[in-house]
Amino acid sequence: MQFAIKETIKKRKSVRTYDGTPLKDADITALKGFIDNVTDPFGIPVEFGLLKADEHDLSSPVVRGEDHYLTAKVKKEGNFELSLGYSFETVCLYAASLGLGTVIMAASISRNTFEKAMNLQDDEALPVASPVGYAAKEMSFRETLMRKGTKADHRIPFEKLFFDGSFDTSLTMGKAGGFAQALEMLRWAPSAVNKQPWRAVVMGDMVHFYEKKSIKDNSNGDIQKVDMGIALAHFDLTMQEENKSGSFIFEDPGITVPANVHYIVSYRKEK
Repeated sequence: MQFAIKETIKKRKSVRTYDGTPLKDADITALKGFIDNVTDPFGIPVEFGLLKADEHDLSSPVVRGEDHYLTAKVKKEGNFELSLGYSFETVCLYAASLGLGTVIMAASISRNTFEKAMNLQDDEALPVASPVGYAAKEMSFRETLMRKGTKADHRIPFEKLFFDGSFDTSLTMGKAGGFAQALEMLRWAPSAVNKQPWRAVVMGDMVHFYEKKSIKDNSNGDIQKVDMGIALAHFDLTMQEENKSGSFIFEDPGITVPANVHYIVSYRKEK
């Protein structure tokens, strides 16, 4: 990866108020070059667009001063939500490393214009989009209220998200071993209305990931599964940065789960 993962995750915040400055050519070139080479471990190709807002009439009622939008579409097949979320967040993290602001949005975009701009087909989904630009010196009053309303700077404690062997036993960072930093970076991933749907059970050299579902699916799939893809990018990229090898596999351990919690995927660390 071309940038410091943990450092970028810790510094990054969602940005909805921009200063109106057009994206510099160097930043556009860097972003497009990165997008052309971004991959994900779930195997569904994601097609990105970096589009000027005024040329395509792209907007959001909660964003001010934006110049460009990052958009992406994907075929509705397999685990497309995981691929989309993982890839989209990887690009947003890279944008943050360049000093650019982003905020991943689902419900608060002019969806019809985004779908038209990306020539969306019936068998494709466009779950999210993000403005891309330079953050204003001060947030708008609306953004301040939104961050306060969603408790945007708050995350559920580590031991309430992650478990040791089963959902009956909480996991602490001290007992998480080689997964500790990757799980902590996952904990700080962004999610729709900050629901933080991810849960994980560590069993030896494996981590089993689950979604705590609280938002209904729509025509663009399971938005919280997109959130899971975002979070898994944080986990996997941190493992890579720490030179720890492993891979995602679909191998449900069959353990008892709480209500509304569903198995998503597992990660096996190589010994």
